[in-house]
Amino acid sequence: MADRIRAGIVGVGFMGTVHARAVRRNGGVVSRICGSTPESSRAGAERIGAEFAASSVDELLAADDVDVVHVCTPNATHATLVRAAIAAGKHVVCEKPLAVDATEAAELVALAAEAGVTATVPFVYRFYPTVREARSRVADGTAGPVRLLHGSYLQDWLAEDTDDNWRVDTTAGGASRAFADIGVHWCDLVEFVSGHRIARLTASTVTTVPERGGRPVTTEDAAVVLFETDRGATGTLTVSQVSQGRKNRLEFSVDAASESLAFDQENPDSLWIGGRDVNRQLMRGAGGGQAAARYSVVPAGHPQGYQDCFDAFVADTYAALAGEDPDGLPTFADGLRAARITEAVLESARTRSWVPVA
Repeated sequence: MADRIRAGIVGVGFMGTVHARAVRRNGGVVSRICGSTPESSRAGAERIGAEFAASSVDELLAADDVDVVHVCTPNATHATLVRAAIAAGKHVVCEKPLAVDATEAAELVALAAEAGVTATVPFVYRFYPTVREARSRVADGTAGPVRLLHGSYLQDWLAEDTDDNWRVDTTAGGASRAFADIGVHWCDLVEFVSGHRIARLTASTVTTVPERGGRPVTTEDAAVVLFETDRGATGTLTVSQVSQGRKNRLEFSVDAASESLAFDQENPDSLWIGGRDVNRQLMRGAGGGQAAARYSVVPAGHPQGYQDCFDAFVADTYAALAGEDPDGLPTFADGLRAARITEAVLESARTRSWVPVA
């Protein structure tokens, strides 16, 4: 591999732009980019700042100046592109969901392991310093045994009857929308912080707008989940893409025996620590352990956000390409985990029963 990591990006939309920023901020170069047509590839290369516009995915994968492929395309295309990238000997960063079903996701995990390539999924909320601090307080026993996990992930970008997007279409987005798109982020984050795994769940899904863009809607606008963990805790989660005023409100509370730990992604520079007699707000950069300090890249009082998390995720991915083993790096195995939880939610909503999570 060259001194500078050379990335190829498939997909020229919003996520492709986010990935490109993170590549460059980590000293890499966007060698090639590919859209759905040669014209979109050229326009994307100019807008994003890639060195070359690839006329096809095959051209991008065959290029000697691509070390890692970033897959930033609609959900249903992920598995095919990941298979091709691995077959070409490339490392892979694949947007979630890794695949639209767990069987396919498991296949991709096995293919990446067999090929010996680094393969990651951007569960980037893990990279907030305050999240790392919460995880550290649970892991070292400061918080005490975890009893209750609860929270929500709420958005409003599909709240109006006239709102529409390719994710609504099952052909492009898969059988689940709200949960597969954002609910899995919450589950990944809470399992990461608490060390617990969701063992069984019961769920209800809601489609509040039955028709969008002149076609019937079969994916969920919202979901409510009750779950139990492998270590004896109970939890609840509300997921919605139709909650007015909520732009990207991912919040959780880990209620343990000695303290509760609450995080809100719309106010990510502080961690609420609840106690019987005193509640505290731990500010990023004003204390905390090494796990948090590593990802605190600007002084306290200078807000860090989503792109900073994405930059940190790509930094750790590229460190793994160089042979390091960064703590908490989300891999294809975590993408498979998300697919299994999603399938359990859909099955439970369909059968109105408790469902185990593999």
